[in-house]
Amino acid sequence: MVEGMTAQKPLSTRIAAITGASSGIGEATATRFAADGARVALLARRADRIDALAAQLGASALAVTTDVTDPAQLDAAAATVEAAFGPADLVVANAGIMHVAPFHEARRDEWQQMISLNIMGVLDTVRAFLPGLLAAADAGRPADLVIVSSLAARQYSPGFGVYAATKAAVTALAASLRVEFGGRGLRVTNVEPGVTDSELGERVGHDQWREMLSERKAQMNSLTATDIADAIADAVSRRAGVHIRELVVHPTTP
Repeated sequence: MVEGMTAQKPLSTRIAAITGASSGIGEATATRFAADGARVALLARRADRIDALAAQLGASALAVTTDVTDPAQLDAAAATVEAAFGPADLVVANAGIMHVAPFHEARRDEWQQMISLNIMGVLDTVRAFLPGLLAAADAGRPADLVIVSSLAARQYSPGFGVYAATKAAVTALAASLRVEFGGRGLRVTNVEPGVTDSELGERVGHDQWREMLSERKAQMNSLTATDIADAIADAVSRRAGVHIRELVVHPTTP
C-alpha cells in the first residue's frame, strides 16, 4: 500500500437490508456490516430496538419498522431503503421464530406463526428486494442474497419437527434461487447456524423445552451471534466472481 493511503473497507460500496435486525444474528450482522463500511437498513417490528441500534451505528444506518409477515410492509421497506440509500445489493433474510414441543402437544397457531415468518416472510423479503439485487448483478457489481436457515434443516431432534421443516424449506429455496439467478451474477448464500446464543430459544413458550435448550447451549459452548455475523460478512466480501453458497457453522463440541 502507498504510504498515506488507507485501505478501503470491504463493504464500503454496499447497501444492505437485514430483516430481524432488532436482536441476535440480525443485530450482530448489521453491526458488522456497518463496521465494514456498508450503509445498513435495519428491518424489524420492534421500533425501539432498531431505532437505538441505528443511533449507535450512526448516519450509515436506517431503522425501518417492518413486519415481514406483511408483504405490503416489505414493499414499503424496500422503497424506503431505495429512497434513502439506493437499491439494496446485499439482503439478509434473517427474521425467524422457533416453537419447540412434542408434535402431539404442539399448538397449531404456533405452527402457523413459524410458517408465516420462517417461510412466507423469507419469500416476500426476496420478492420485495429482488429487483435491486438483480439490477446490481446485471451491472456487474457484487449482489448478495443471504438466507439464514438453521442446522435443524439437516440435523433432527425430537420436538423440532415443524421448525426443522420450515428451515429445510428455505434451505431448498436458497438452492433453487441460486440455480435460477446465479447465471446473472446474483450470489445466494444459505447459512445454517448451529446452537447460537440468541433470543430465539428464549422465546420458546414451553418452560420444559426452554430450559432444555438453555442447558444444551451451556453444555455445547454455543456460538455467539457475532460468530455468525463474521461468517456472513466474510462470504459477502468476496469479489463478484466468487460465491460461497453454503455456510454451515456450529460449535466445535459435537
